[in-house]
Amino acid sequence: MTDPTLSELKQAWSQSEQLFLSLAEQMKLPLLQIMKQAELGAMLGTGGEQLGQVRVNADVALKLIDGYLLSMRLASEETYAIEQEAVSVSSVLYDAAHQLHPIAELYGVTLELSLGGKYGPVTAHREGLQSALVTLGYALIEALPATNSPQLRLELAAHRCRYGIVAGLYADVDRLTAEALRQGRRLFGDTRQPLPAFSHCGGAGVFVADAILNAIGARLKVSHHNRRSGLGAVLQSNPQMQLI
Repeated sequence: MTDPTLSELKQAWSQSEQLFLSLAEQMKLPLLQIMKQAELGAMLGTGGEQLGQVRVNADVALKLIDGYLLSMRLASEETYAIEQEAVSVSSVLYDAAHQLHPIAELYGVTLELSLGGKYGPVTAHREGLQSALVTLGYALIEALPATNSPQLRLELAAHRCRYGIVAGLYADVDRLTAEALRQGRRLFGDTRQPLPAFSHCGGAGVFVADAILNAIGARLKVSHHNRRSGLGAVLQSNPQMQLI
């Protein structure tokens, strides 16, 4: 394997810098909410609901930062050195739903978990896959209240497609299209809102998830399930487990 050229190193650094800037921009809103809610709690001398919101927003900020750091760590490793294992998609979706529940409740979004289907375990980096799904969930939950949909529901599910097995998150969002994602990737780093047709925010969760999935040999795509649009990770069935 040859050493990376100066041009390749500069390109990798530029992509890393763009991801960090997008993430930092996204952090402004939850951190501002944390500050305002803490001030309000101090003025009122109360703790209940305000402190609960502070905890949730702080958790979102920390999870996004953890996702970014994980993507950078995985990207710095050789592909063959990243630990891949047989992973239960159902268990990853369950754990992701558990982590997303507090922020979904705060935004008035109902989480639905669909664990049916016969697709077996997949070959994946479990920590990376779960982190990607959680950060995708944050991005979708933030975007849903602005869609004017009467039913704010987010479904975590997996299903087979011609490319493999897709584990993702789905909602009633017509504007979430493959073209919107392609355009967002092109605009990423050049504008504060690379996904204007989908989200009023910077969409940092989408790009953090994209970076993680690329690093672990998976890919992010717009998908459809139960007549809903969503974003999912395309994974491959574990060949050893299929022989059992």
